[in-house]
Order: sequence, then C-alpha cells, then structure tokens
Amino acid sequence: MPETPVLYVLNGPNLNLLGVREPDIYGRETLDDVRGLCERAGNPATIVFRQSNHEGVLIDWIHEAREKASALVINPAGYGHTSVALLDALKTLTIPVVECHLSNPAARERFRHRSYVSPVAAGVVSGFGPFSYELAVKAALRLAQEHRAAADRSV
Repeated sequence: MPETPVLYVLNGPNLNLLGVREPDIYGRETLDDVRGLCERAGNPATIVFRQSNHEGVLIDWIHEAREKASALVINPAGYGHTSVALLDALKTLTIPVVECHLSNPAARERFRHRSYVSPVAAGVVSGFGPFSYELAVKAALRLAQEHRAAADRSV
C-alpha cells in the first residue's frame, strides 16, 4: 500500500442525479458536492471518487482497488439490495470496506432492508445525508491505518 492512503469512494446507480432525484429523501446536494465533502474529510489522503450506473464497471473498480487502495467506501445504491456479483467482488478485497447510504435503508421499503454489501463491510454509515460520506471516509481511513499497523507488526 502507498505511504499516503488512497481511498476509493464508489457510487452506484442513479447517484449521478443527486440534488434532483427525490430530494425529499436524498437532499439537494449534488454528487460533486459529496465529492468535495469526501476530499475535505479525507485530506491528505488521495480520494478516488467515481460513480457508475453499470454494475460491471463498479466491479472493475473494486478489482482495481485490490491493488491500488488502502480502503474502500461504497454506496452501492440499488445494487446493494440485488447484486451477488458486487458481493463476490467485494469478498476479494483484503482492505477495509465501509458501506455508505444517504438515507436509512432500514427505515424505508422492506426490500431495502437487506444488503448484500453489509456482510463484507467493516461497518455501515447511513441516514445522515451527505454527512454519511464524511463519517464513512473518516472511518475507512482510520480502519486503513489500523490495518496497515497490524500488517507492519506481523512483518
């Protein structure tokens, strides 16, 4: 892993429409606003911030993170409730994973109560709007620091 932590923040489908899609649930901040918040929260780490509406692209980025990232924050959006393929990709990681949601899935429709990401995540941050990302970034970087320290002790 690099000396300066590299944190991947991956965003699933429809998050490109933040600020206009269901603002009563997701708020009025845009994905660019969220990116800025993550960069400020993660400073001085390198933040690789990406969004895709395509499951395979997200999986490719997870595979990339295996070699390049110190930790991963993922808002899988709707794929969190449907994608075994995303789960399988995340299971290949040895870096910390933090699941992040703007809304609180447990307080929403029943089909949103199950996450395929949660079983492989170190933790889940949800329900705080964009502040969920700030908390998730800080948690992921802390976990990455602990992960690296544990690896250094085992050498």
